[in-house]
Amino acid sequence: MTHKISIRFFDDREVRAVWDDGSGQWLFSVVDVVGVMTGSSDPRKYWSVLKTRLKRSRPELTTNCSRLKLPAADGKRYLTDCLSQSDMLALAEAIPSRHAARFIKWFTYSDDTIDGKSRTKAYALFDSSLLASIEVGTVKGLQQIHAYLFGGLYDFAGQIRTKNISKGGFQFAMAQYLSATLAKVEAMPESSFDEIIEKYVEMNVAHPFMEGNGRSTRIWLDLMLKRTLKKCVDWSKVNKRSYLDAMRRSVVDAAPIKALLAVALTDKIDDREMFMKGIDYSYYYENDSDELPEK
Repeated sequence: MTHKISIRFFDDREVRAVWDDGSGQWLFSVVDVVGVMTGSSDPRKYWSVLKTRLKRSRPELTTNCSRLKLPAADGKRYLTDCLSQSDMLALAEAIPSRHAARFIKWFTYSDDTIDGKSRTKAYALFDSSLLASIEVGTVKGLQQIHAYLFGGLYDFAGQIRTKNISKGGFQFAMAQYLSATLAKVEAMPESSFDEIIEKYVEMNVAHPFMEGNGRSTRIWLDLMLKRTLKKCVDWSKVNKRSYLDAMRRSVVDAAPIKALLAVALTDKIDDREMFMKGIDYSYYYENDSDELPEK
């Protein structure tokens, strides 16, 4: 068993998963799924009762449960019942829930979407040789990241846009001036935390790609922080709504996003789990907000 941990989000609630090398698949936390489907304040107790019933009616589900250690909110790892995707779908059908149909659709197809496929590629970035060869803090480096995440998914992967884009009345950098804008952003210093965040904010305002800017630029940001400060952002400590609000305000005032990210810094820059968790939260930020002005 490796320590590849993934966090999916359904209605803003976590569904933890761990990769099983032996079976070559993700195994999902039963308690998390019970929690999101039932809304129970005590999903562990709910699962304990349901598990007893299933031992009589669906014994194969309880037999197939794997007890694996998953990280909890307190940072510690606890043994947790986990099931494969196929067994989890069978369990979902056995749980009375008004969310059942929507959950099953989400659970079945979320990995087959562009975001799902891109997220899988982002996970692989940690072990790829590309991560060490990406140009840090440059436009080319950001293009390398974007091309890796979205290659084969978008025909414009890694390509600077040639069309104007806007969102919610906010106009991103005009395409005709984008080359000059990006050159100015690239030339910005990155010798301190404040300078790095200001550079990140300006790259976000430039929005060089037609889609996938936020997911690419957050990795780009972490690479700058790692090189200069030997730190990266623990994105699990950054509230989604607070982050999106701060990024909106950063167009005129970078102080809120600086304050938000400063308290979330960690020195675990070479930690696989921290990287994977960062990817999960980065993709979570994109859900249903559709990026203003964080796209």
